[in-house]
Amino acid sequence: MTKRSDEDLHDLVIRNGTVVDGSGGQPYRGDVAVTGGVITAVGSVTGSGTREIDATGLLVTPGFVDLHTHYDGQAIWSDRMTPSSSHGVTTAVMGNCGVGFAPCRPADHETLVDVMAGVEDIPGVVMVDGLPWTWETFPEFLDAVASRQRDIDVAAFLPHSPLRVYVMGQRGVDREPATAEDLSQMRKLAAEAVHVGALGFASSRLTIHKTESGQPIPSYDAAQAEIEAIARGVDDAGGGLIQFVPDLLAADYEQALQSVFDVAADVGLPVTFTLAIGNAGPALHLDALRMVEKANANGGEITAQIFPRPIGLVIGLELSGNPFITYPSYREIAHLPLAERVAEMHKPEVRERILNDSPASDGHPLMFAVQAFDWIFPLGDPPNYEPSRSDSIAARAAARGVTPAEEAYDRLLDDDGHAMLLITLANFRDGSLDTVAELVRRDDVVLGLGDGGAHYGMICDASFPTYMLTHWARDRATGRLSVADAVRELTTVPARVAGLADRGRIAVGYKADLNVIDHGALRLHKPTVAYDLPAGGRRLDQTAEGYVATIVSGEIIAERGVPTDALPGKLIRGRQPAPA
Repeated sequence: MTKRSDEDLHDLVIRNGTVVDGSGGQPYRGDVAVTGGVITAVGSVTGSGTREIDATGLLVTPGFVDLHTHYDGQAIWSDRMTPSSSHGVTTAVMGNCGVGFAPCRPADHETLVDVMAGVEDIPGVVMVDGLPWTWETFPEFLDAVASRQRDIDVAAFLPHSPLRVYVMGQRGVDREPATAEDLSQMRKLAAEAVHVGALGFASSRLTIHKTESGQPIPSYDAAQAEIEAIARGVDDAGGGLIQFVPDLLAADYEQALQSVFDVAADVGLPVTFTLAIGNAGPALHLDALRMVEKANANGGEITAQIFPRPIGLVIGLELSGNPFITYPSYREIAHLPLAERVAEMHKPEVRERILNDSPASDGHPLMFAVQAFDWIFPLGDPPNYEPSRSDSIAARAAARGVTPAEEAYDRLLDDDGHAMLLITLANFRDGSLDTVAELVRRDDVVLGLGDGGAHYGMICDASFPTYMLTHWARDRATGRLSVADAVRELTTVPARVAGLADRGRIAVGYKADLNVIDHGALRLHKPTVAYDLPAGGRRLDQTAEGYVATIVSGEIIAERGVPTDALPGKLIRGRQPAPA
């Protein structure tokens, strides 16, 4: 009997799949072998694996990289980074928009909770119950994240607002100008954060990013000198990425965006920023892209981060918002359990009172959109994220001969009050995603904005990788992407932007983060409401079918949509080089 050599043995072999390697090149039939958490062979693999997967007729892709999440809290209190890990994501970057939980002195816990509750729709009670606050500094926070087992890898930006409050105290909360001493301290702490593993730093000056108490976030109007001081701290420790959310609706957005581009050019750092496409009106996104082109032509490294379906909200009686959330007459019954509230709303006198009421002036900044009935659509199962304008609440109301408010009221009561509506705030220009189709093909554009771990009661966008592979790479009649291009946009491109060159490819030496996918059977389900956050908090979740296996560091974390016991996810500390 011939003794088999170690070269013939593998931890895992995926056999006979259609390998889509993340490069954008032509898919090919082959095997993938994994040993020690690393891809060790691709093509025709000899020998056997301790575990083997027959991938005949299935896609084999790298694990997906999500650049824009807010798992800062969920990574502390949970071992599952869902919805992201349910959609093939194996690496999630958190700390975006300049909000997070470190650095933070004990006296400022409530301040940061107020910021996160307002900006990211995370209920305060969830954070109070779920965060142990065993850290003060950013290095201590990363240690807390690293000590927790989880399904996928996470990485973090240093968030601007907590840094500002940590250095300046109440002056930072009140958005007073930073002194020279403040700037020196911010630079020092930014260097410290990157030294221990931050991928860079994140900031925002978006107008609707307000605290739960209604104030602009601490970083909102920070001066260019402050951005530069933090950027120089990042550079002092070896460099990293600047993530920025401009206010594209503000009159001075070009100036604010240019100031960040100028800092990046002076210091020598890359930038990725949020880009939204207006549904109508001036094409401001084109102006922003011209700025990107100019900056990159002068040696910059700028990417516009876009979302591949409408940027929007999911609303309903069970969620954070609905068209009547600010009506005093609705607020009288808003506290009732769902079934009781639905029963009340079915009463003719209650219906008439609410429909004849007017919204109050207070409420979440995003609630201004819940009256935009031309851009609100029923969200069914399967969910349609590129609906016809004829299916809008306004169009349906006209067809029925009722007011849009009446149509919205009636649709909210469907499915015993569990019905959901989709508000398409942006990216749905002229009622289609054609503009998105054009932009995702650009080299200076990267996918992101999934927002996993945040907006628990109004957004469920972390499912976008499944949408890319179904809508964009299979189902859309026009503007369709090839599977190879869609996978590249979900893997190699975001990995490069994040500075994580060790993943996003199927090639020897790369990290063994992989997906095995039945592309023909891939289906995105309608969001559902779960009550699995700390303190019984509510969140939107969304699942899919068609993921045969998701693999992190060579370990299978889910099979056919069912999580396994494997929790191989790690904290990524800093940028990672490509395999030798």
